[in-house]
Amino acid sequence: MEKALRAYAEVLRLVRLLPKDTRAYYAKYVRENFVNYREIDPSEVSHLFQRTYDHSLWVLHKYSIDKSVADKLKGLCCS
Repeated sequence: MEKALRAYAEVLRLVRLLPKDTRAYYAKYVRENFVNYREIDPSEVSHLFQRTYDHSLWVLHKYSIDKSVADKLKGLCCS
């Protein structure tokens, strides 16, 4: 649970790097997804963390933000 909360906080930090007019949408999207997956089978948690990282990279790329800003998230999700 603690790892999930740290990942959630890190994704929200990345959302603040997005263009101002898109931040509310992605913040809401992130919250909904973390809430929806709060009771997931423990065997699928690592897959979900990987999806979190991959999707974050996709969004950063979409808005031409260097993926290196997600290094901390990579450390959380891909370890």
